[in-house]
Amino acid sequence: MAGLERITQPTLDVLEVLVRAFGEDARVHGWAIMKLTGRAGPTVYKVLDRLEKAGWITGEWEQLAPDQAGPRRRFYRLTGEGAPAAQALLARRRPAALKARPALGFGRLPREAR
Repeated sequence: MAGLERITQPTLDVLEVLVRAFGEDARVHGWAIMKLTGRAGPTVYKVLDRLEKAGWITGEWEQLAPDQAGPRRRFYRLTGEGAPAAQALLARRRPAALKARPALGFGRLPREAR
């Protein structure tokens, strides 16, 4: 697994969301990550791209039924190798991020409920 060249505050924000979701075995879509981090789309998607290239996360496109309208979303989750790396990084840089927090509530709800 490749390492990350730069660890920025936006990277830590995105990893914090993904680690919290990983604990729930959930996947999180990009818009939810933007809302939860308070970061702009271009910033979040640049971080997600770097994390995916490094092998820390994997992304998959939503499968819509033929009768579902709207664009497909891309969902992200930590990989088996990325989860411990992200947890170790957060433990060093943001120890409070790994303490118990409320559930995210994304990734498992039916599309119409989100």
